[in-house]
Amino acid sequence: MWGRIYSFKWRKVGECGTLETESGAFYMFMGEYQHNIDAKGRIIVPAKFREGLGETFVITRGLDRCLFAYPLSEWKALEEKLKKLPLTKKDARAFTRFFFSGAVECEVDKQGRINIPSPLRSYGELDKECVVIGVSNRVEFWSKEHWETYFEESEDSFAEIAENMMDFDI
Repeated sequence: MWGRIYSFKWRKVGECGTLETESGAFYMFMGEYQHNIDAKGRIIVPAKFREGLGETFVITRGLDRCLFAYPLSEWKALEEKLKKLPLTKKDARAFTRFFFSGAVECEVDKQGRINIPSPLRSYGELDKECVVIGVSNRVEFWSKEHWETYFEESEDSFAEIAENMMDFDI
């Protein structure tokens, strides 16, 4: 039987999608969970994601009509990288405006929920049924409809995507 042996090493924030929590544990977000958002914009953060995100974290507009949520430590690292983008580049200005103008700090309540502000709910078209997924160093909030469409489209081309990723030594 043919196969490869992989060796993994846990690292600090910003490397390989792992982060160190307040308790000193290392965490990587992964998995898919179904939750409903209520009329007030509250949604449960899956218990498996709460420790990694912390009591307060940042949520902002993401790509593909989803929302990105980052632990504060990961957000600060991302902010430092984005600050280095040149103001003279139109795309850099557009991306940082898009990304930062939608960002808000969220706090998890005693029931494990966050309140997603109306502009972010509108952007992600989060109405009732939502999907919350872990993606390495961030959590994403999707409308169930958008997630299913995205997943079906990506699933059809997964082999091609995987082949293209070989250029990145993955």
